[in-house]
Parts: sequence; structure tokens; C-alpha cells
Amino acid sequence: MARMKKTKTRQAEILREYGPYPGIDQVHGVTFDGAHVWFARGETIVAIDPVGGGLVRELRVAAEAGTAFDGTYLWQLAGDRIQKVDPRSGQIVATIPAPARGRDSGLTWAEGTLWVGEYRARKIHQIDPETGAVLRTIESDRFVTGVSWVKGELWHGTMENERSELRRVDPETGKVLERLEMPAGVVVSGLEADGAGVFYCGGSTSGKVRAVRKP
Repeated sequence: MARMKKTKTRQAEILREYGPYPGIDQVHGVTFDGAHVWFARGETIVAIDPVGGGLVRELRVAAEAGTAFDGTYLWQLAGDRIQKVDPRSGQIVATIPAPARGRDSGLTWAEGTLWVGEYRARKIHQIDPETGAVLRTIESDRFVTGVSWVKGELWHGTMENERSELRRVDPETGKVLERLEMPAGVVVSGLEADGAGVFYCGGSTSGKVRAVRKP
């Protein structure tokens, strides 16, 4: 009889903290455009320089949860909708319905589709970015916060009982393959990888973004 592989579990290594920034007390969704880290702060989407740490841009767009970047456009959860935003002009060029109708959390882009966390339902939905139609749903056993695809791996943040983890899961079954445990009291709201060994994690009410080493 084949032996079940144990889930790899290790402590997360925080490389750097950004913020809090003046007047910004919430960090929701997080994404990376290849040069800047963007995060949602409620009434705007803000970009920071991950090298110097300073604020470099701010777009006045409702930004209440997950944020994603598809290589050209930003995608931003706001209530019961997902907005497609031109980062050059700050204009909303399209909207689609959010799958959980306002109970959504994380957001990421992968190979032509969006992946959306549903926080309290402990689910991740793959959706069509043109229509919002749900293509696939996988389930977690903890509240789902940020979501990220990186080099063929699906990761998501969790938050429950004041503890957070980053988890790599099987995109077909939702099985947990790897876990990074965040320190006690450190919460993960948004999540995105830079493709070069770093996760950027939103820190919710701390107003911080944290860089975490990807194993």
C-alpha cells in the first residue's frame, strides 16, 4: 500500500516590511506588475517601489479586497464586482460580477483566467474574465484570503483564529501540498508572488505589506 506524502510545513521567513504609510491603515489585495507592488486600501489602489519602499502611484478606484495584474491591466475586487483598470490612466475599462457577490477575498491572474477567493466559504473559484462565469471551484478547510499563481503553483493565504498561513494547494483537488506558518499575530490579507522567490503579503489592519521568502 502506497504511503501518503506528508504536507511540508515550515515557518515563514519575513524578509522585509513596508509601511505603515501615513493615512493608510488597511491593506487588502496585493499584486505585482514586474516593477511595483500594488495594494488595495479601500478607496484607492496604491503602488510602492519594492526596492526603496516609497509610494509611487495612487489610482482613485474602489478597492475593497483582492487585486491582480494580467500583464497589461489591473483587476480589482470592489463589492459585488471585479473592475478591470488601466494602470496608465486609472480608468475602469470593464466590470464583471464577482462570483461570491461581495463575499470575495483574494484575486490573481493565471493563463487567461482569474482565480478568486471566497473568504468565509473557504473556496477558490476560477472564472472567465470576460463574463465572470465560474469555471471551477476548489475548497479549503480554512478561511481563504489572498490567492497567487506562480510558476505553475497555486498558493493562497489563510486567516483563522488570529493565525495565518501561506498554502500551496493542488489546483484540481484543493489538497494542501505545502504550508508556511506566519508568526503569531501576523495576518495575511492579500498575496502575490514576484516570480523571483518572494511573496508579497498584505497585512490587513497593520497597514503593512510584508515580503516573505518563497521556498
